[in-house]
Amino acid sequence: MGTTSAPPTRRRLLIGRGWIQAAALISICGFFGLVLMGFQAYQQGPPVPQRVVTDTGRAVFTEADVRSGQEIFLRNGLMEFGSIFGHGAYLGPDFTADYLRRSAIVVRDSYGGPASDTAAQRTREDFRSNRYDTATGTLTISTAQATAFDTLIQHYAQTLGSPAGKTGLRPNAIIDPTQIRQLTAYFAWSAWSASAERPGTNHSYTNNWPSEPLVGNRPTADTVVWSVLSLIALLGGTGALFAAFGRWNWLGWQGRDQQELRFRDPLKVRLTGAQRATAWFFFTMAALFLVQTLVGAASEHYRADLSSFFGIPLDHWLPYNLVRTWHVQLALLWVSTSFLAAGIFLVPMITRRPDPKGQAVLAYALLGALAVVVVGSLAGEAIGIHGGLQGAWHWLGMQGFEYLDLGKLWQILLTVGMVFWVAILWRGLRGRLATESRANMPWMFFFAALALPLVYATGLMANQRDDFVITDYWRFMVVHLWVEDFLELFTTVMVAYVFVLLGVVRERIALTVIFLDIVLYSAGGVIGTAHHWYFSGTPAQTLALGAFFSAFEVIPLTFLTVEAWSFIRLGARQEARSATAFPHRWAVMFLVAVGFWNFLGAGVFGFLINLPIVSYYEIGTALTANHGHAAMMGVYGMLALGFAVFALRYLVPAQRWNDKLVKISFWSLNGGLAWMAFVTLLPLGILQLYHSVDAGYFEARSMEFLTNDTNTLFEWLRLPGDVVFIVGGVLPILWLAFHGLRGGRAPADERAAVPSSRDGEATDLMLFTEVESPEPDEATAAGELSKR
Repeated sequence: MGTTSAPPTRRRLLIGRGWIQAAALISICGFFGLVLMGFQAYQQGPPVPQRVVTDTGRAVFTEADVRSGQEIFLRNGLMEFGSIFGHGAYLGPDFTADYLRRSAIVVRDSYGGPASDTAAQRTREDFRSNRYDTATGTLTISTAQATAFDTLIQHYAQTLGSPAGKTGLRPNAIIDPTQIRQLTAYFAWSAWSASAERPGTNHSYTNNWPSEPLVGNRPTADTVVWSVLSLIALLGGTGALFAAFGRWNWLGWQGRDQQELRFRDPLKVRLTGAQRATAWFFFTMAALFLVQTLVGAASEHYRADLSSFFGIPLDHWLPYNLVRTWHVQLALLWVSTSFLAAGIFLVPMITRRPDPKGQAVLAYALLGALAVVVVGSLAGEAIGIHGGLQGAWHWLGMQGFEYLDLGKLWQILLTVGMVFWVAILWRGLRGRLATESRANMPWMFFFAALALPLVYATGLMANQRDDFVITDYWRFMVVHLWVEDFLELFTTVMVAYVFVLLGVVRERIALTVIFLDIVLYSAGGVIGTAHHWYFSGTPAQTLALGAFFSAFEVIPLTFLTVEAWSFIRLGARQEARSATAFPHRWAVMFLVAVGFWNFLGAGVFGFLINLPIVSYYEIGTALTANHGHAAMMGVYGMLALGFAVFALRYLVPAQRWNDKLVKISFWSLNGGLAWMAFVTLLPLGILQLYHSVDAGYFEARSMEFLTNDTNTLFEWLRLPGDVVFIVGGVLPILWLAFHGLRGGRAPADERAAVPSSRDGEATDLMLFTEVESPEPDEATAAGELSKR
């Protein structure tokens, strides 16, 4: 008879089951709220009328016109030029607010002009009266509103089809009369949604956004009251959390304070084939980072000088909506590239085993697939914006949703690529996973990685012909839930594992922080997604939930930032008493920067614009851009670079490694980002917010305001910061990544053995060890596994 081997004994659970139960319960509640808001978006969004007619029965436009207009809006990348319902780019107008103001002026003038109180009253009545018949699907508007529609067709024909360009769009961007009429119908529908009162309420479908006195739009009671309650929730929640976890040495990034750490020379750590393959990932990451900053500088120049790029008519070849599309997409792509590489690089360190057969080949295959998606999507977006791919624009060109601009085919392939990456991680981890409890760190690492393609795939639900409120619901599954919650979770797990491998954090403590992160982000971040939907056509209940729970998003950022500083103080003490030099000082410094920008960019700047009453006036302004840059680059960008520096320390030969170069890069990136935020974006945002409250949202988004002398000066003042950021920050990283490709490390069998921490005998059993401890009973997970 054959013998069967006993199943491997699983390592005990390192955390109390109460944490697991709390994380599961709060996550379920959070996602239940998210699903409920999705149901409301489908059921209570503003309807798209089948027919729009005047009092006399004249047909104005149809549902088909609105749907086609939305497709034209997306196909031409207009969401990366201006915005709709406040969502999109910041150079062009918000087309909802623009149509609403211009049509209201036409209607008022037809009734007697600005001097007539009767004209003002009739104008408000025309726009606020909801004469949509649900039984027939017919919307009836006034003759004056129909006249405004005809007038604005001519206006948008001139602005969107200007043969001279100099608007940020390419010359003759949209000149087909039918397309212009359909686009105008789309804008008209959005303006109707923003002014007509939702049945059973005294406010519009968009909660009276935008602020527009001509049609009686002003902040609702919900907007004001829930802003106050969200502030109370923030203060109360922060106080409660610090009171509950007042003993920092119980929860924080605490390590073996009294022990000596011996940091192993990175070049004496054996690397697997898959780890060596990540050198190409990090070089690709650095190259994409450089391109992203260059096109970002080009998009910024449009705001400083709309007429030309130092005399070059850039809008003929690289119009604003194209360079901004690339800027946004490349930000996600280069950060994701680093995360993919970091996951592959850490797996052998976690398992302390060689790669499975063919792991390196699969890593190179993943990189090749990523290159296809990057090149294909960027090329498709360029061809699409220049008018090509008419029949296949949605699949091969660009979908046109901000952050989901890439064609549907490239989006699918990117999702498949992330699934393939998870399979690579599984192949490397499965031996270790078989010996671990399913709530220990190896499993949390795998589950956090698995969640990334699953959540990103929800963005596939966005469809170019669905109602805006529905497409926006699915779009923010990627923009917020994927980026700000699940990427944040993967970030926490990765950073915690790096700290465990470095030996300054016990695995149990790191695991506790991971579950705390899950609890806090599930409590606030999941339902807090709704702060993006305040004014996009969702009911007031969504505004209330978004305001209240998004306040909780700041709490974990505050708490974990304090804990990060505790870790840094500990790390400094450990390094001072260690027997060998700490090889990852600058990788850890990038992680310190993550904590700083997480609190400032995501927390302070984010909460500033998440208050409903502030968002009501500032959505789609420079304050939104300020939060986006400080959070995306400050958190995920710095983290991606921290992972890259950590891995490159092993990949770059000693004679080519240059700590001073990394130091220059670190301070240039952080200094340039701080310059961008505090010298340009924040003051511009405050000026724009003030103008929006004082003069009106339409005025604050107008080209006249954006190009005034004061704003232009602030835009030009950004130039020194951008130069420092690109030259001093990006280029050194690219240079080091290039050296990582060149290799040159000595073969494994030529390296000197490393003394054992237990008896001083020469041994090389710890293939990937970085840290040795003189106290076996206090060893970290990495040390414990080395003894197996």
